[in-house]
Amino acid sequence: MTLNHQEQGRENNYDAVIPALASSMRARHVLVLGLVAVLLVAVFVAAICYGSTSIPLQSVLGALTGQPANGNPDFDIVLSIRLPRAITACLAGAALAVAGLQMQTLMRNPLADPFVLGITSGASLGVALVVLASGTAIGAFLSSGMGLGGGFAIVGAATLGGLLVLAPVLAISSRLQNPSTVLIFGLMTGYAVSAFVTLLVAGARPDQLERWIAWGFGSFSAVTWTELQILAPVAALGLAVACFSIKQLNALLLGENYARSMGLNTRAMRLLTMAVASMLAGVVTAFCGPIGFLGVAVPHMARAMLKTSDHRVLVPATILLGGLTALLAQLVSLLPSQFGVLPLNAVTALIGAPVVVFVILRSRSGVFTG
Repeated sequence: MTLNHQEQGRENNYDAVIPALASSMRARHVLVLGLVAVLLVAVFVAAICYGSTSIPLQSVLGALTGQPANGNPDFDIVLSIRLPRAITACLAGAALAVAGLQMQTLMRNPLADPFVLGITSGASLGVALVVLASGTAIGAFLSSGMGLGGGFAIVGAATLGGLLVLAPVLAISSRLQNPSTVLIFGLMTGYAVSAFVTLLVAGARPDQLERWIAWGFGSFSAVTWTELQILAPVAALGLAVACFSIKQLNALLLGENYARSMGLNTRAMRLLTMAVASMLAGVVTAFCGPIGFLGVAVPHMARAMLKTSDHRVLVPATILLGGLTALLAQLVSLLPSQFGVLPLNAVTALIGAPVVVFVILRSRSGVFTG
C-alpha cells in the first residue's frame, strides 16, 4: 500500500509539473515575441530617421501621422524614399526568412533555403537578358517599362526567369520521393543557369555591366510605391499561406511517413511549400536583387531564441525576426565609409555566415530535426 501511495504521489506531481512547464514555455515565447516586435518597431523608425542625412524624430512622426508639411522638406524624404525603403526591407526580410524555414523543414536540411531551387539564378538570367538587350529595338521597348519605367521591366524579366527555372524543378519534385534529391537537382539547375549568365555578362558593354553589378549588390532603396503595389500583395499572400500551413509543417518535422499516417497528402504539401517559398524568394529577388543568407540564417536564429521547433511559434517569430534583421542590415549598409553606401549583400553575408558556420559545427550527427 505504501508503494502504491508513493507511485500515486509521483503521478500527481507529474500532472502538476507538466502543465506548469507548458505554461512557463508559453509565457517565455510570448515574452520573446513581444520583445522582437518592440525592437522591430524601434528599428523601423530608426531606419526612417537615419540615412544620408538625419531627420528628427518629430518630423518622422509628423509625416507618418499625416500632419501638414508646411514646407518641411523632411516630410517628402520620409514619405517618398525612406518609408517605402523600410517597408520593403520588412517585407523582403520576412519573405526570405519564412521561405528558408519552409525549405529547411521540407528538406530536413539545416542549410536549405529557397535559393537552392535556382530562383536567384533564373532571376539573374532575366535581368541579364534585359540589360544586354538594352541597345536593341527590343531592349528599348523593355527599357520603356510599358509606362512604368525601366526598373519595372527588369523586375518583370527577373520574375519570369525565376519561374522558368522553377518549372522543371517542380516537375521533377512531383516524381521524386526524396527531398534531398530535389535539393541537389535545384542546385545543379541553378549552376547551369549561372554559367549561361556568366557567358552573357562576359560580353556585356561597360555601361551594361555597371547596371548588372548594381542590381547584383542587392538593395531595398530602389523599390518605389508603384512597385510596392506588387511586392506587398505577393509577399502577404505567401506569408498567409505559410501561416495556414503551420499544422502540416509540424507534421513534416517527424518525417513524411509520419505525416502520411496522419492523413497528410505529402506530395501536394511538398509542391505547395516549394511553390510558396519560390514565389516569396522570386518576388524579393526581382525587386531587391539576389539577397543572400537571410533565408538560411534567420530561421536558426529564431530556433535559438525560442528553444523550440514548433511552427506555431517559429513562423510568427521568423516573420518578425526576418523583418528586423533586414532593417538592421539596411542601417549597417548606410554607415559612413569611404565606399559610400555598403553593398547590402556584403552586410547580410557578415550577419548570416557566422550563423551558418555555427549550425555546421553544431550538427555533428548530420541529421536535421527542425
